[in-house]
Amino acid sequence: MHVASESPTTFARVSVVGLGFVGLPLALAFWRSGYHVTGIDVDTSKLNRLREGKSYLSSVCNEELAELMASPAFSVSGNFDAVAETDAVIVCVPTPLNEAKLPDLKYVTDACVSISPHLHSNQLFVLESSTYPGTTEDEIIPLLEKSGLRAGRDFYVAYSPERINPGSDAPLEEIPKVIGGVNDLSLQQAVGLYSRVFHKLVPVSSLKTAEMTKLVENTQRFVNISLMNQLTRLCQTLDVSIWEVIDAAATKPYGFTPYYPGPGIGGHCIPVDPLYLQWLANENGYSLGLVKESQAVNDEMPSYIADRILLLAKDKNPRVLIVGVTYKPDVNDIRESASLEVVRQLIERGVDVDYFDPFVPEIVVPKARLQSVVLSPDAIAGYDAVAVLTAHSAVDYSLLQSRAKVILDTQNTFRAGDRRENVVKL
Repeated sequence: MHVASESPTTFARVSVVGLGFVGLPLALAFWRSGYHVTGIDVDTSKLNRLREGKSYLSSVCNEELAELMASPAFSVSGNFDAVAETDAVIVCVPTPLNEAKLPDLKYVTDACVSISPHLHSNQLFVLESSTYPGTTEDEIIPLLEKSGLRAGRDFYVAYSPERINPGSDAPLEEIPKVIGGVNDLSLQQAVGLYSRVFHKLVPVSSLKTAEMTKLVENTQRFVNISLMNQLTRLCQTLDVSIWEVIDAAATKPYGFTPYYPGPGIGGHCIPVDPLYLQWLANENGYSLGLVKESQAVNDEMPSYIADRILLLAKDKNPRVLIVGVTYKPDVNDIRESASLEVVRQLIERGVDVDYFDPFVPEIVVPKARLQSVVLSPDAIAGYDAVAVLTAHSAVDYSLLQSRAKVILDTQNTFRAGDRRENVVKL
């Protein structure tokens, strides 16, 4: 039996499993901090793009990627054998919902099954994927211990939820890092690993506490945005601008935090994590009624937006232009994007739909495959209605405003001082 060392390990080589929206920026941050990094992904198309120096993420430019790939301290692989050559392994694979909107841990468990044969003594395993409390202890550790090693004794286990904010200019390293360990020694080792990369660490008492932290962060945001979406519909009935109301309320120096409405909450985390929490509550005999109601409000928003667009278009056979299909501005991520559901619903109703998005050249929705169109004065004028669903900074909004018949602005893109008769706010 080999008992893990009680002194902090000097980590030099790190493997990052999953090179998507979280894993690739994280691998880049670890490499910048002086670690030798091996990126592992089973998606050969990602690996090929990386080897060609072509980034598939808006948050990582080709110049950064070229420098990374040229470094002898960075490599990529589709083989989990590489785990055996590293001191720490960090897993950042998706944790989506299945068709029944229940937690789907398949990507995480598959990764851990592949990692287990290559674990070695004194190695640190960290899960960063968002998940419900108890996942690491009840689902992950048993898979890793099939290696014959024991968590907290022979190797270290920690959980540190990813908090990446796609589209933000703030460096990843400046986001405080929450960390929980299976025991004190594991926490100590994880703190040692991350302290070279992140400026502020937030150690917590357990794996479950760290797991719960991420779900609470995103559930709070989910509920508050859903509340604003619900109030938006009331404000429309009352002929009151929800945007003006929020701006005025935000002048209160205490007790009010502004959240903003939109076509629906998207992305991998915000609309997914609350349902992980709701599932866990149900499993433990609790009902999170507020989360359930918020989910219903969020699910209704695309239909409400489609209705508003058709009311503005007026024509019996309208042509509609959707501006922005990603879930948030200035990223190329369309996961859980409400804009896609708006497009789908319009097509289902027989509407002739086009879209423009500088980050997404093509989308596929049921019954349609669409390419992003070119924004020209004549083209814009040819639509019966334009709907701004994602406020990308690269869009020429003055051109839209000058040529469109009518615009539904769901993002408050056209501020009060720019308001014209053809702009209708959500």
